[in-house]
Amino acid sequence: MRIATYNVNSITARLPRLLAWLESSGTDVLCIQETKCLAEQFPHAELRELGYESAVNATGRWNGVALLSKVGLDDVVMGLPGGPDYEGVQEPRAISATCGGVRVWSVYVPNGREVEHDHYGYKLDWFRSLATAVAEDAAGPRPFAVLGDFNVAPTDEDVYDPAVFAGLTHVTPAERAALEALRAAGLSEVLPRPLKYDRAYTFWDYRMLAFPKNKGMRIDLVFGNEPFTKTVTDAYVDREERKGKGASDHAPVVVDLDLDR
Repeated sequence: MRIATYNVNSITARLPRLLAWLESSGTDVLCIQETKCLAEQFPHAELRELGYESAVNATGRWNGVALLSKVGLDDVVMGLPGGPDYEGVQEPRAISATCGGVRVWSVYVPNGREVEHDHYGYKLDWFRSLATAVAEDAAGPRPFAVLGDFNVAPTDEDVYDPAVFAGLTHVTPAERAALEALRAAGLSEVLPRPLKYDRAYTFWDYRMLAFPKNKGMRIDLVFGNEPFTKTVTDAYVDREERKGKGASDHAPVVVDLDLDR
């Protein structure tokens, strides 16, 4: 089974590229973030033509998550159980389902904006709710994984220049401690290999020629329980998909599993 996570930065703007990538990559299950569409605008029909069932949690604006699967899409849960509200609503940042015997979450963790902003506190609260919500599945016998845009670089090695990010979100001790809380809940990170250069960045800003200069960050992550990680045969960042006109500012992270291992 091939599972991937991909922040598409608007599925409407990226749909032709996404469909072409799905066909060429052989992906069985895809976790999508930042759909930026209303649920009724989601391209279920186009994806169905490629053999994918799909489920989406989206309300427009800049959020929204989805799951696509060629191997079944059962027991779909919308949202983060027990998750915090922001400005009176629970934003569409999580969706989960069982796909071919693997329980999968697609998550889009809040950005945090600035350390002094109330969105940063919301981000930390969201992480705490996530660690609580996944604990039962993480400890269970079924392969289980949380994939998505975590908006945290796990270490200084995961940003092109730590000095540039000093004092900013995405690299603070509290955010990195939130990732440690996921590990404590029974999950470990699946580390992808880069297809170019020595670091597997997943995000490059559109500005200042960040991509050709490889000024990136690794913030799109995969965390799995032991029944999941023991089946992993390969993992990589598909940097090629970040190239060219109309690309997202993120690249897909792809994980191959042998469920018979």
